[in-house]
Amino acid sequence: MSTDTGAVAGGGTGVDDRGTGAGAYAPAPGAAPLLRMIGAQTAFETKLLLRNGEQLLLTVIIPSLLLVLFSTVDVVDTGSGEAVDFLAPGVLALAVMSTAFTGQAIATGFERRYGVLKRLAASPLPRWALMTAKTLSVLVTEVLQVVLLTVIALGLGWSPGGNPLAVLLLLVLGTAAFSGLGLLMAGTLRAEATLAAANLVFLLLLVGGGVIVPLDKFPDAAGSVLGLLPISALSGGLRDVLQSGAGTPWADLGVLAVWAVLGLGAAARFFRWE
Repeated sequence: MSTDTGAVAGGGTGVDDRGTGAGAYAPAPGAAPLLRMIGAQTAFETKLLLRNGEQLLLTVIIPSLLLVLFSTVDVVDTGSGEAVDFLAPGVLALAVMSTAFTGQAIATGFERRYGVLKRLAASPLPRWALMTAKTLSVLVTEVLQVVLLTVIALGLGWSPGGNPLAVLLLLVLGTAAFSGLGLLMAGTLRAEATLAAANLVFLLLLVGGGVIVPLDKFPDAAGSVLGLLPISALSGGLRDVLQSGAGTPWADLGVLAVWAVLGLGAAARFFRWE
């Protein structure tokens, strides 16, 4: 039996390695470009979100059912005009909260508990890029929510107006505010506590955030305090623009901006990866 003694004597492996010098490997070893990593992680996070039955219940089914139910059944006095004109902006705000706050808090909390975040933090993807991918995933999901709810509302007779740019600003700032609060909760509480607290906050803000029940139905003192909540600012601002045709709601944008800065700042400061 013959052997390649020349290769052995020279310390080689017996394999012809001509043309495999530095830079000749394909694919090249090392991390992918940062934008490609963020894009891949965003797609992965979005698929996980859309495959999760509980998340779909929060982000799609509940807002859609509330919009249809309260628009067709006279349960709550929403004032003059069509009920859907009042309810549609509030349900859009609820959809943003359900995805950016409730859904993200629960999913991230359990990822932290099971060590998923710890392992991802050890990958070539920077921690800030992972949070960016999660935020982009939320935005992708919200686009799908807004399209679906808009189609349902239009089918129910909704006639929106106002400046689309003002609506976009409200949705972006609302997403930032709720995302910061959701990450803060997921990064500081145990997963079980996050699950309970996020669902409780969702229900409380559904009732007291101007989504279904107008804030002027509450006592003056309570209404003033509730008006400072992010869900109230988002639903009220969207309602002013889409229902009343008002200009840019700077006061509501200011409230959302403050919550966004506080929430994201606190999440960056106190978030624990393990």
